[in-house]
Amino acid sequence: MPETEIRSTESKVCLVAVDIRSAHNIGSLFRTCDGFGADLVLIGISPTPVHDNDSRLPHIAAKADKDIAKTALGAEKSVKWYKFDTLLDAASKLKSEGYLFVGIEQSSASKDIKTLDVVGPTALVLGREVTGLSSDEISICDVLYEIPMVGRKESFNVSVAAGIALYQAS
Repeated sequence: MPETEIRSTESKVCLVAVDIRSAHNIGSLFRTCDGFGADLVLIGISPTPVHDNDSRLPHIAAKADKDIAKTALGAEKSVKWYKFDTLLDAASKLKSEGYLFVGIEQSSASKDIKTLDVVGPTALVLGREVTGLSSDEISICDVLYEIPMVGRKESFNVSVAAGIALYQAS
């Protein structure tokens, strides 16, 4: 992550994607951020668009870029993004710039997403597609919110959850 200030200048909400393995989900996160005016995504161990100093083999980088572009539809070019190694790295940087770290995760400590009221710079933290955030990652978050489920499934797809959280945050 660059040493420069990463606070968004256009919005006060950003997404932090922790180890999202699907390039299509990453692309959808870019597009959803664009749709809600969140102009910053921090990406963990996940596919990324091609970038300067890309250490991936060219054919691997090109495939990830193509798959992300398929669902992002150009938003990967207009939404600013940074890569981070660990959630702690991302949290340290964002919290030092005044961001509240909000985990979107089901937990006994979670509040209903309908009560989320964004009043300052806020980072919405989304976990892995199947397992969500680990207990160590949850401990990094300042507060947790969950999306109530009424059907038979236990959770939404990560990109759908991002859309719901961004809608509430906006």
